[in-house]
Amino acid sequence: MVVSPDIALQVVIWGLYAGCIYILLATGLNLIFGVMKIVNFAHGEVLMLGAFVTFTFFTISGFNPYVLLAASVPILIVLGVMIERLCFRPILGTGKLNEIFISLGLIYIIQNAAAIIWTDEWRIIHSPYESITISVFGVNMPLDYLIIIITTIAILVALYLFLRKTTHGRAMRATSQNRKGAMLMGINVERMDMISFGIGAGLAGAAGTLWAVSGQVFNPYMGSLPAIKAFAIVIIGGLGSIPGAIIGGLIYGIAENFAIFTLGGAWKDAISFLILILVLIVRPTGIFGESSE
Repeated sequence: MVVSPDIALQVVIWGLYAGCIYILLATGLNLIFGVMKIVNFAHGEVLMLGAFVTFTFFTISGFNPYVLLAASVPILIVLGVMIERLCFRPILGTGKLNEIFISLGLIYIIQNAAAIIWTDEWRIIHSPYESITISVFGVNMPLDYLIIIITTIAILVALYLFLRKTTHGRAMRATSQNRKGAMLMGINVERMDMISFGIGAGLAGAAGTLWAVSGQVFNPYMGSLPAIKAFAIVIIGGLGSIPGAIIGGLIYGIAENFAIFTLGGAWKDAISFLILILVLIVRPTGIFGESSE
């Protein structure tokens, strides 16, 4: 099948939009793993909560849903801190099996709590810009996609500046590189755990908001597949590597859209995991992962 340059560019643009949501979700997951070295399978449920919190604010206020990011993300950050304090802090260091079962339990608790609060019906947020398209390099692109891309870039730049230029950001990086060494240098690693989990949850909440605003439907049970894809992206990019999460998210988003266009929607998820298998065969530690040897 021959694909014209214009169509290829349009597929890439659509892939960038999808990749942005994956990037935010995977970056949050990688940030938590990098600092705490824990695996949270309930991360997709935080994305789902981000969508519902924004939906609630939008229904009550009618404000621009993009502006509501400023209200929903702090709530998800606080929720992330509570989950870290109440669920993961008590079992930290007791074994990966405990972490896995805690996170699996959280999936069902959060899903059922959301179903009680919002019911299990599919919801959607109609963006005020949903009917507006703009021309990018001669290709028509929904304005919402451009806003999502710009918003994601702004969030990533803010995260970069926080990690590089602030005292807490540097302390988080030190904790990620050598936890015991950071403790010996007087860094409160428990506080770094709390901050990293909160920021990771906030990034997942932002991904959920952008997911909802882009016109995709959501319900209390929609977080599992995005979470699985986020884990795959983390593995592709390299565990603990934020640049790896960004590259992996872009690869995933573009690959999915090319699969939909060339092979059909049934291949959307399969082609992504095929990429995961190929990357692991060539480089088992991921693109930016470091060898343990």
